Amino acid sequence: MAEGAQDCWHCGEPLPAEGAETALLDGAPRSFCCKGCAAAARFIGDHGLGDYYRLRSLPAGRARSESMAQWDREDLLGTHCLPVDGKPDLREITVLSDDMRCAACAWLIDRTLRREPGVAEVGVNAVTGRIRLRWRVTETRLSRLLERLAELGYRVHLAPDAAREEARRRERRSLLIRLGVAALGTMQAMMLAEALYLDFDRQMDPATRDFFRWITWLVATPVVFFGGWPFLAGMARELRGRQLGMDSLIASSVLLAWAASTLETVRGGPHVWFDAAVMFVFFLLAARALERLARQRANAVVERLARAQPGSAVRLGHDGQRECVPLAALVAGDQVLVAAGEAVPADGRVLDPGEFDESLLSGESRPVLRQPGEEVLAGSTCLTRPVRVEVTRTGAQTRLSQLVRTIETAQAERPPLARRADALAHRFVAGLLLAAATTVLIWLWVDPSRALEVTLAVMVISCPCALSLAIPAALASAQTGLSRLGVLSLRAQALERLAQADVVLLDKTGTLTLGQPRLQHAEALGPLSTERALAIAAALEEATGHPLATAFAGLGPPALRAATAVELLPGEGVRGRVDGREYRIGHFAFASGRPGSTGKGDEALYLADAQGRLLARFLVRDGLRPDAHEAVAALRKLGLALEIVSGDAGAAVAEVARELGIGRWHARQTPEDKLARVRALQEAGHRVAMIGDGINDAPVLAGADVSLALARGSALAHRAADLVITGDRLGRLADAIELARRTRRVIRQNLAWASAYNLIALPFAMAGWVAPWLAALGMTASSLLVTANALRLQRAARRTGRDADAAARLH
Repeated sequence: MAEGAQDCWHCGEPLPAEGAETALLDGAPRSFCCKGCAAAARFIGDHGLGDYYRLRSLPAGRARSESMAQWDREDLLGTHCLPVDGKPDLREITVLSDDMRCAACAWLIDRTLRREPGVAEVGVNAVTGRIRLRWRVTETRLSRLLERLAELGYRVHLAPDAAREEARRRERRSLLIRLGVAALGTMQAMMLAEALYLDFDRQMDPATRDFFRWITWLVATPVVFFGGWPFLAGMARELRGRQLGMDSLIASSVLLAWAASTLETVRGGPHVWFDAAVMFVFFLLAARALERLARQRANAVVERLARAQPGSAVRLGHDGQRECVPLAALVAGDQVLVAAGEAVPADGRVLDPGEFDESLLSGESRPVLRQPGEEVLAGSTCLTRPVRVEVTRTGAQTRLSQLVRTIETAQAERPPLARRADALAHRFVAGLLLAAATTVLIWLWVDPSRALEVTLAVMVISCPCALSLAIPAALASAQTGLSRLGVLSLRAQALERLAQADVVLLDKTGTLTLGQPRLQHAEALGPLSTERALAIAAALEEATGHPLATAFAGLGPPALRAATAVELLPGEGVRGRVDGREYRIGHFAFASGRPGSTGKGDEALYLADAQGRLLARFLVRDGLRPDAHEAVAALRKLGLALEIVSGDAGAAVAEVARELGIGRWHARQTPEDKLARVRALQEAGHRVAMIGDGINDAPVLAGADVSLALARGSALAHRAADLVITGDRLGRLADAIELARRTRRVIRQNLAWASAYNLIALPFAMAGWVAPWLAALGMTASSLLVTANALRLQRAARRTGRDADAAARLH
């Protein structure tokens, strides 16, 4: 792939205006952006790997020369390396590289590592970015191998849970091998069966016929017992559990076809059905592989989140010394240094200004500038310069870890829809076995020679594979679609309930508005100066973490001590002690201690002392989100009724409602008031969706039929919500509801097709009009059709996501 004249030959980045490096490669001068890229290119040329530049489709990452000594720590190796049985000097680790762009990158990494001394085995996957490395610890260090990759432009990070990664790899390899054996066996069996089928006049010599049959038996037996092992093992589990299921029907059909064909081959009977048995196994394995792919894509969001945290961190000592430590060694209060291009190892507050890529957590594609004192979350990537971060939460307490655990728990649950589909399939299996028994009895009376063939066709053609796949395949595809839209599902039933919603309740602050209030006016009403009142208000608000705290941040003299005994009363205000005295800040009735009363300017905040004497009045404004109008219009287009429920003052809520054209709104709502409104709507027969982000929204989020929280909302809101919107684009709410409704339509289509197919096909098979091989083909086509229909949801979500990104760029 040729690069532009002004781009680095190795990494493709623009060349500097001055000081570009040059080197001869294959007799031609090439330009490079830095010495690292020039050295990488020379290494590639000197070691006979120059074909990389000819084969690649995209440039490599920028080459770096950096120490990887932290990878040699025994605590890190002990946690993330797998032992190699019987070989104590061998270790194996799986790492990931986001700089791997194409198959040529995988080729280069493989060839480079194999040339290093001490490397025993290398496996590189260009699609997933995984590098599996096995090396001899007595001959080389892991850090040396990874430094070599960094010098070529491939920086690596740890893969999540090495043991689970190995188990997945074994499962994937096993499925592919079984599928390959089944495919090869099916092709051979069909070719041999064709010769038998073409003997219309029964003129083939018996010896020749038996030869074809025994060869077919040799081909079909590995397919049935090796390729079909997942179904045989599943039948054994179901029989042990005394429960009829899909695997029992599949395995019994395959075994019946193989056993009957074997018997007919031994005794020289007129018919064999090896082709039906192997086709059944092959096509069902193919359908299972497609379903696994859909589930794997649905799990991809968890994998991306889990691997966002680095394996180690650079901790700063009191004397400024740097120490590379594992994440488990970090505690709250530590200072860490995050280099440009590296991920933040723990939640914390930035001590230096810097830009961060928070796209994985928030969906925001543009860099976010964080000023000193602002929060930065684990998994964010530092972009421009090294930044010091003071750790506040580590390990399992970080927002990233909590989100991963919540999503994994949700994915482990069986949604109610899937459980109902399983119950329906179990009843269908019982009914089908009864129909098969009836078919045997009827054909033993009508034509005993065809009883086995017709019964086999009945069992195969009516196998409810499509019925059992109809819902899980659609749900897995929908989960993938949601993740592409930037919406994470935290509850198994979230998607189903989201599709049923007909009323949406919207919080105002931080949901319809930016959640970045600005102080517009401050007025002293008592003996305190305005500056002193601002400082007290800032101390009280800072301790709550409420969005209003940003309106007072950095205002007033900084000499005040932190507030103590702070209590947040949702929907009312805050009270606490500052410099030994008790104060309150909130709306007029709360601050003055006179419930039901209002002050001038209902939307204002008031500061008062413990006796209710007013000390100051503050006017705070919060702007609308840039896409609020489009989001509201999109929700209305879906036929949803909209209401605003907010704890803010009536004037502020009315202004937002008027600007957005929302006719129903409720102000000064406590959490109990919001929950009562939800209950009233539910009693009237409505399905209520609630979206909010604050601590005071948690009760109503838990009480609504389905609830959504914003990623930057409180942790309590996340725990109560069914879904989390990872970005700042409110329009994703309408996108998620539209996808949920489309998923409901696809599920209904799948169920209708699967049910119609089984009801129509069963009478034809019982009448003896369908051969077993044709039954296997029809059943498989039905299953593949259902899976393909479900995969349409991913394409639809991809298109919606592209449209949403384009709209966001316009804003």
